[in-house]
Amino acid sequence: MRVVIAEDAAMMREGLVRLLTDRGFQVCAAVTDADSLRSAVADALPDVAVVDIRMPPTHTDEGLRAAIDIRRDHPEVGVLVFSQYVETRYATRLLTDRPSGVGYLLKDRVADVADFVEALTRVAAGGTALDPEVVGHLMRAGRDVAGLASLTPRERAVLSAMAEGRSNAGIAAALAITPGVVEKHVANIFAKLGLPASDGDNRRVLAVLRHLGG
Repeated sequence: MRVVIAEDAAMMREGLVRLLTDRGFQVCAAVTDADSLRSAVADALPDVAVVDIRMPPTHTDEGLRAAIDIRRDHPEVGVLVFSQYVETRYATRLLTDRPSGVGYLLKDRVADVADFVEALTRVAAGGTALDPEVVGHLMRAGRDVAGLASLTPRERAVLSAMAEGRSNAGIAAALAITPGVVEKHVANIFAKLGLPASDGDNRRVLAVLRHLGG
């Protein structure tokens, strides 16, 4: 799997390169700013890009804006945002425009290398990987969207787990309920939000996040 890394902190950047190389990934480029990221992706067309949010020159939201550009210009390239911060405005745009093959993880909450590698692999394959903290911010940002207020607490918990990218079986295990109960909650969520219940797993997550982002 071919990867481009965008991270301005030298220790973190070199650590990611070593971590991924040791696990069989091919790191095509490791850059320090958003413009170099755009160029590296255009040149290498990797399977996935790992992108920090705050990079030179302003250290605000350059990475997320570059990620949006990459998804527009190179839709076949997955993007995993890997940052210390949650930036809801651009994150919502990134996730709702066409969020298959998109992830958002928080650096200080990734304690297991295997979990990071699994999330990166899932995003490269067109899946979704979202930190629950990010999901919580998105849900709070979208709390006034029509339909969300009608969800029960259990339905909101299922919705949050769906947005993290969990399957029905994964939701059942996380919430200690049966898969059949999960299916009923999912059907109720789609009905209340006006979403077609026949969509595939990735599309259902994208649609839910689209509603969350408003």
